[in-house]
Amino acid sequence: MSELTVAAGKFARLLDYLDKIGLDVDAIAARINIVPQKIFALPDEEQLPALQYSRLYQEAVGEMQTLGRPIPWAAGLGSEAFELMCRCIISTRTLGEALRIAERYDRLLYPLLGYSVRLHHDPDEPLARLSYRVKLDGEDTVMAPSSWDRSDTRATLARASGLIVWGAFCGWLTGQPVEFKRIKIAAPNIGEAYEARLARVFHCAIDFDAEENSLSFERDVLERRLVHTAESLTEFLDASVYHLIAVDSQPASTSAAIKSLVSIDLSRGLPSFAAVAETLHMSESSLRRRLQKESTSYQALKDEIRCEVAIDQLLNRNAKVADVAEYLGFTEPSSFVRSFKSWTGQTPNGYRERMQALG
Repeated sequence: MSELTVAAGKFARLLDYLDKIGLDVDAIAARINIVPQKIFALPDEEQLPALQYSRLYQEAVGEMQTLGRPIPWAAGLGSEAFELMCRCIISTRTLGEALRIAERYDRLLYPLLGYSVRLHHDPDEPLARLSYRVKLDGEDTVMAPSSWDRSDTRATLARASGLIVWGAFCGWLTGQPVEFKRIKIAAPNIGEAYEARLARVFHCAIDFDAEENSLSFERDVLERRLVHTAESLTEFLDASVYHLIAVDSQPASTSAAIKSLVSIDLSRGLPSFAAVAETLHMSESSLRRRLQKESTSYQALKDEIRCEVAIDQLLNRNAKVADVAEYLGFTEPSSFVRSFKSWTGQTPNGYRERMQALG
């Protein structure tokens, strides 16, 4: 098991963007205990905790909402509007029902939000489509200032990032990867590296400069049952960017679903494998095969969860090592220290000191 990380260069790009659109970067960064100048000084390839990037992004979106402009990136992920949409659909029974509610929600709020989804479902056709549109104002120098080095590619970034979020979210809702048949992006290709990244996410043909912006998949996917609850949705929303980083780095929605279903509050202990299978509406053997296909196991996922919680406790709650060990169910702090080092390559105190040096 390896810790989920994000390159320092990605932190730097986000901080630079926030500065370009006129936000107080120092104040935003201070909320997660980092100093922008120290991030900029790091090599771009140096790896930092993905959980911290998720927190930075959440703080950034909160501030972007004060600018009085629709947020065109990533389908509004992290915004109040995205959260309310999620809460509207979480009680539905199937993915198809959830997407219909999301469509109605977006249709009502499109004049305010500037983006929307629409489900195209013909009973006589084998494939269903989920289209995503986002209104891009060519004169909007607030959210895409000319000084930003990606302003010329904003149409591709806005439209493709919306599809990435919706593709990952559909898989998370059902606890099963959605096998997409074709992706259409109504914007130009901005380079081989970006196209390769999208190919890793979607695993299917990608058409740029298309007449619409959409995801295509087998129609029976719409009949899949939702496996999440209001409680697990809250955990997802608290770290939504982190969950989507996990999907982006290794598309494995069953694994992502399990990690979200297992409460971040480990004081109640981790559920049994049988209980997880029942929640996902699968037999134990089917779940075991699916995890094997994703090159993981329930034990590996439990270790990932413990690692995530340990990092959160160490960095954001200033917990003592012994207290973290007890919270995670280790009988001895030394056992926790050995496990943490196997997860991250560092001792708990060494890991905390390294991150505190950035603040």
